Amino acid sequence: MTGTANEARGEFSSVYRLVTLRIPTHRLLQRQIWPMVLCRDELDKFDAIAHSALKLIAGGRPVLVGMRSVRSSEALAHHVLSIRPDTQISVLHAVNHGQEAEIVARAGNAGALTIATNMAGRGTDIALDDAVRNLGGLHVIIGESNDYGRIDRQLIGRCARQGDPGSVQRF
Repeated sequence: MTGTANEARGEFSSVYRLVTLRIPTHRLLQRQIWPMVLCRDELDKFDAIAHSALKLIAGGRPVLVGMRSVRSSEALAHHVLSIRPDTQISVLHAVNHGQEAEIVARAGNAGALTIATNMAGRGTDIALDDAVRNLGGLHVIIGESNDYGRIDRQLIGRCARQGDPGSVQRF
């Protein structure tokens, strides 16, 4: 089961001879989709993402930023640290996949900032405590859109799971 298979139903049918069935969520979806932010260039985008994430984590919300590559996830982490050097950042990508479960387990903690390649942590619920739920849940930032919308929707699906609140914004 997956929340993003419906759009690939033609492929599932023709290639695998499988029928897809859309099943509604068993809990009301509480995801807020914030307006897209357009930036002139990569530096402006990194600034906008960093300032948005820093503001949210200062208020206690956890933030998960999805980037397309190891290079861009590392570059964004360095950019955040250049603005606020004392920021605790967990970076999750193919280079440190051995710590994936530990990083994902902390990603829903109050004030946590996690920067990950979009595929990292996929299929894992990010647990929230009651304080984080009351603050609005996990906030997901799409730092770089993918060529395949399904990957972006999987990243969006990291927040507001199982009836939890959450929000997402694309930069």
